[in-house]
Amino acid sequence: MKLKKNQEITLKIDDLGNNGEGIGHVDGYALFVKNALPGETIRARIMKCGKSYGYARVMEVLEESGSGRVDPRCPVAGRCGGCTIQHLSYERQLAYKAKKVRDCLVRIGGIDTDQVEWLPIIGMENPWQYRNKAQFPVRMQRDNEGRLYPAVGFYAERTHSIVPVTDCAIQHPCMKGILDVILSWMQDWHVTAYDEGSHSGLVRHIYIRRAYHTGQIMVCLVINSRGISPSLQETLLQNLKGIPGMTGIFLNSNTERTNVILGTEMKLLWGQGYIEDRIGHIRYHISPQSFYQVNPEQTEKLYQTALAFAGLSGEETVWDLYCGIGTISLFLAQRAKKVYGVEIVPEAVQNARENARLNGIDNVEFFCGAAEEVVPRLARPADVVVVDPPRKGCDGVLLDTITGMAPERIVYVSCDPGTLARDVKKLGGKGYKLERVRAVDMFGQGGNIETVCLLSKLHSEQHIEVELQMDELDLTAAESKATYEEIKDYVLEHTGLKVSSLYIAQVKEKCGIIERVNYNLPKSENSRQPKCPPEKEAAIREALEYFRMV
Repeated sequence: MKLKKNQEITLKIDDLGNNGEGIGHVDGYALFVKNALPGETIRARIMKCGKSYGYARVMEVLEESGSGRVDPRCPVAGRCGGCTIQHLSYERQLAYKAKKVRDCLVRIGGIDTDQVEWLPIIGMENPWQYRNKAQFPVRMQRDNEGRLYPAVGFYAERTHSIVPVTDCAIQHPCMKGILDVILSWMQDWHVTAYDEGSHSGLVRHIYIRRAYHTGQIMVCLVINSRGISPSLQETLLQNLKGIPGMTGIFLNSNTERTNVILGTEMKLLWGQGYIEDRIGHIRYHISPQSFYQVNPEQTEKLYQTALAFAGLSGEETVWDLYCGIGTISLFLAQRAKKVYGVEIVPEAVQNARENARLNGIDNVEFFCGAAEEVVPRLARPADVVVVDPPRKGCDGVLLDTITGMAPERIVYVSCDPGTLARDVKKLGGKGYKLERVRAVDMFGQGGNIETVCLLSKLHSEQHIEVELQMDELDLTAAESKATYEEIKDYVLEHTGLKVSSLYIAQVKEKCGIIERVNYNLPKSENSRQPKCPPEKEAAIREALEYFRMV
């Protein structure tokens, strides 16, 4: 059946896609349908046809068949690009997200599900009004009589058209009052909103953050100018300062033609330059540029999961890469011997150091720079590495850096199952096995999901069977000068590296120190022998030279 644009068809929905859109098939041709759910039969209109898949819209739900459909709470759900699955019951949302994580790890990561411990997804007690941060675009709109007025809201999906809304169902209720104050100020003083086409108008975005535990609020007005007049500034401050919890008011200048929200110039107009919040017993100072999770209650559960996966006893050295303002680092420091945090954003590193001082935590140290540059330069040991990358995941250089550190455990915190699965597969090829997975829902009504994974380092005894009977070996004069244990002890003392008998045997063979013919061979043909890494080979050679074996 050849489909064409604007054609109407009857379609059975089989599954949900990565963004929460329904997926149906016509003679093997996939159609993605927003607001459709698995189990439903719909009347759909074709909106776009590609070579192997297309897009359609729901015209009518003909049969629900226990799909879990509910009435959305928000009046603009379906038009706003935010809550893509608000029409799905929360119980079904959790099942969908858990399945998405598993499917990605199996399909992209090549994971054998029987070899992994899958813990139940952690859902929210109340999946509404949970967000502590919002960035509202501001644009001029026309009313029914054609008059222009400033409006805020969110972008419609795949557009920069504003869907006006001030009372968002997943944002904290305080945000509506703040938006109303700023919009009234703009109307009273004829302040214009930004126009992307002409690159004119003043107010681009209204950026709001609220601390969950303290109730402190910061507001940042992003403008298409270097500043505003003193009279405009004073009236704005007078209107905002009276809002309960208001702690800091900022002006950010962004005069570039860009989709990036914040510009480089940030000015504190009133109050203090941060708000304070806490996760568990750890207090944090949060500046406007700092990354901080948007769902405070679930963030604590996420970090507790990461801490549990790290398996700390108090003796470990831990590296936290992409550490941000130190949220995970300070959590880990409660149970680790030493924590090193690395972050590329200078303001975040400054916040992280302040947060360590604020909490009296002295076993943590923060460095500014790219992890793949900082880690080799410092050459510190690592028992556990924690990584919490952005949605694009880790690049290959960073993964090489992590595995080069040879930690016993890697705790990977991810906000994107696809890039997580890709990186888990790469780490698997570098000697790390996925042991445990747990998803944590941070984004009720939306399709995104956070996941925590534990990867453990494979040791030779885990995938090669070795039989050593030293008393039966035909030793050469060189071999008799040092035992395997003496070589291991020397390498550990002088380099901090742990080496196996297998690696020593491989280096001895390269050096012409002959082992027995069947020495260290696996019992089964399918067993895989790891190769000695270059840094360990150099350390073993040094030991052999010390013992005058070469």
